[in-house]
Amino acid sequence: MKASNLLIMCSLILSLTVCNGTGVTYYAQQSPKFVLEDFFNGNLEAYGVVKDWRGRVIRKFNADILAYWNQGVGTLEEDFVFDDGEVDRRVWTLTPTEPGRYTGIAGDVVGEGKVAVAGNSAFFDYVLQMPYNDGTLDVRIDDRMYLVTPEVLINESSMSKFGIPVGEFVLVIEKTNL
Repeated sequence: MKASNLLIMCSLILSLTVCNGTGVTYYAQQSPKFVLEDFFNGNLEAYGVVKDWRGRVIRKFNADILAYWNQGVGTLEEDFVFDDGEVDRRVWTLTPTEPGRYTGIAGDVVGEGKVAVAGNSAFFDYVLQMPYNDGTLDVRIDDRMYLVTPEVLINESSMSKFGIPVGEFVLVIEKTNL
């Protein structure tokens, strides 16, 4: 195969990998309607798995989440416990910027994450600093949340570095203060 043909084929594969095509507006007519201020309010529990780049489950976790809103700004206090005993805490601050749009910041997030909500879905894009060897590794997270019932949400997230998939996590979040 000629080098130019190989370059074209690699470019095509990379563009198909990076651009998955489905935006949150595709779900605009789906129900139940996902209102962040309603679902992320009170006590929630999450259960999930982390997968490597091959799709193999490498970790399991659960999390307790306390979510609340004050003067229109949301806070999500997430406390994770992994099956190997590791514990982690992330505190998100969500700020509405326009209808259906938010920014999100947290201590281990580079800059601001962007949240877009439509119908029963919310897509959250951010760069997470993950522990790696003696430092950290910046990994892009493409979070896709789908409200299944008013009390249950399914979240699937892909992790990538330089546009190359490095892992994913899948979890269920449910409200517990009903």
